Amino acid sequence: MSDHGTLRDGSAPVIAFHQVGLTYPGPPPLTALHPFDLTISPGEYLTVTGPSGSGKSTFLNIVGLLQAPTTGRYLMDGVDTGPLSDSRRTALRGGRIGFVFQAFHLLPHRTAMDNVTLALLHAGVPRRRRAAIAREVIARVGLADRGDALPTRLSGGERQRVAIARALAVHPSLLLCDEPTGNLDSGNARQVLALLDDLHRDGQTLLVVTHDPEVAARGERTLTLRDGVAVLPEAA
Repeated sequence: MSDHGTLRDGSAPVIAFHQVGLTYPGPPPLTALHPFDLTISPGEYLTVTGPSGSGKSTFLNIVGLLQAPTTGRYLMDGVDTGPLSDSRRTALRGGRIGFVFQAFHLLPHRTAMDNVTLALLHAGVPRRRRAAIAREVIARVGLADRGDALPTRLSGGERQRVAIARALAVHPSLLLCDEPTGNLDSGNARQVLALLDDLHRDGQTLLVVTHDPEVAARGERTLTLRDGVAVLPEAA
């Protein structure tokens, strides 16, 4: 990466940390994440692992624009997030990051299609386009015949795939997954991981936080956090 924050081909990284860290003021001060550099290129698959209390949640909150670092600069798609107002930060988060959580967070009394369509509503997508986009992403995750089903009628793996469809609906630069297989049995977990592999092959940038070494091994690189210190092998 150049000194101007661009990659060798002239494009901007999806994520660029320049000595980003976070310290809570205390007293006494507590460093939750020691400053470090990180570059995630478009189309990369990065996994993040570490024991409880290692700094994974802090890292996830910073990347997801839910918490601002106390040191360093964080650029997303070339945009310096530090000077942004709350409203611009919210808009950047909503338009560039798709979130997938362990607990799905689906509305139980709304169909799979409705859950995706409502996400598009909140993202400001015009009404005339919402249904077509929702159908497209529901089909993309292999649930074209389950769009009218309520979450209570879906398996855990199907619910997680609906959550992934909802995250994909805004065509995010980054799909940010927090323990996406944590609530799934082994069969459903394999299906969800296979879907993430497919999305990566199609060019989606992925960041997956996991405590599972087998899930972590699926990434092109793995960032390991321990006591707030990040260790990351260099990109090939």
